[in-house]
Amino acid sequence: MKKYSFFILFIFLTISSLYAQAGNAYLIPRQIYVGDPASLILPLPASDKDEDFFITAYDKDLMPSDPNVDIHRIILERRRTTGSRLIIEFTPFASGVLSLPGVEIGDEYFFGLTINVNSLIDVRSEPVLSAPAAALSMPGTAIMLYGSMAIFVLFILFIFWFIFKGRAAIKRIRKKWKRLRLFKNMKNTEKRLYRALSKGVEKRVILDKLSNEFKTFLSILIGKDCRAMTAREFIEYFTALPKDLFATQEDTAYFLGSFFRKCDELRFSGSDIDIKAILHLLSELRLFTGALEKNEKNEKKARRAA
Repeated sequence: MKKYSFFILFIFLTISSLYAQAGNAYLIPRQIYVGDPASLILPLPASDKDEDFFITAYDKDLMPSDPNVDIHRIILERRRTTGSRLIIEFTPFASGVLSLPGVEIGDEYFFGLTINVNSLIDVRSEPVLSAPAAALSMPGTAIMLYGSMAIFVLFILFIFWFIFKGRAAIKRIRKKWKRLRLFKNMKNTEKRLYRALSKGVEKRVILDKLSNEFKTFLSILIGKDCRAMTAREFIEYFTALPKDLFATQEDTAYFLGSFFRKCDELRFSGSDIDIKAILHLLSELRLFTGALEKNEKNEKKARRAA
């Protein structure tokens, strides 16, 4: 009976010694939270020799496991002078007082180690959803937001405008553009014929192009084919026009009749053509188209002012 009593007392003293050592253990950092990596350090008595033992994640058979604690590494440092210590590096995944699994390292077995893990969530009150986070204030966000809305509204208004008035407006723009190109082409024709004359191109060829190009210009301008009209027909037709093309109908008709009569006389005379006569015709053409374009611009300004 005494033999068994001594054995029970030995076991009790051993367990008490281990729990006393466990009471001296401390954490680094002192306060840990769920998900924080930490280390538990257990001071031990001095050893008779200096040696180190390691258990890492690669030692799967030796590494203890726990559902609430992920142990990364275990180190046992034995020192003769400074004292020994056990280091357990871990990461907790639950809050409260957690018991670490038993550790067997360097022919020693350590158990009864506990850690206190804090939680950022207050478990004493019922969980309540937090208020929605405030919108982030970024420079330029308001300009981008309201600018996009304004562009969208303008786009919708443009669609409605195009449905009701867009086709008529496009038609007017195309008409103005066609008229601008008409005058531009006529100016380019006059310059091209002047360069051809200075280069010594056949004079009758220049007069033929001058007559045809000018008649084509007038055909597009008034909407009637003028290419087969004679000088007399120009006077009769333009005198009867209701719209003023130059200054008055009579001045426009007289100018056109005189211009094409002189051009035809030079073309079909059979004699040598004086270059000055062609230059005079080109000058008259330039003055006529310039005055006609200016007259149209003045009429547009008068209509806008009214």
